[in-house]
Amino acid sequence: MGLHLNDGGDDLVEAHEINVTPFIDVMLVLLIIFMVAAPLATVDIKVDLPASSAEPQPRPDKPVYLTVKEDQSLFLGDQQINREQLAQALDQQTAAKKDTTIFFRADKGVDYADLMDVMNALRAAGYLKVGLVGLEAVGQK
Repeated sequence: MGLHLNDGGDDLVEAHEINVTPFIDVMLVLLIIFMVAAPLATVDIKVDLPASSAEPQPRPDKPVYLTVKEDQSLFLGDQQINREQLAQALDQQTAAKKDTTIFFRADKGVDYADLMDVMNALRAAGYLKVGLVGLEAVGQK
């Protein structure tokens, strides 16, 4: 008495399932890339900013930051510049578009006179749109 288990057909069974393992692998790699790249996209200059109770405004795609540190050093983005080079550096950074908003940050320890000197230099360079950057005041209104 013989037992025949195979019908003799050479058909392969079709799998109707989607293999999501490569998709998950790609997503995890992209997640790691973005986690590493996100901190590199921010300006990394330590400044002790004062708090503000104003409503936050949306940020532009490529903001131009001008920073005055406590020791009176001036930074455009993350690059240190001299005050005499401010107009040339801004023209180079903004492609000479004078209507670009310049986000101005200053340390709490900067004197008002020094702050006004930099703002006068901005005005003399033709940049009249200046946004002052500060920390959000939590719980104050």
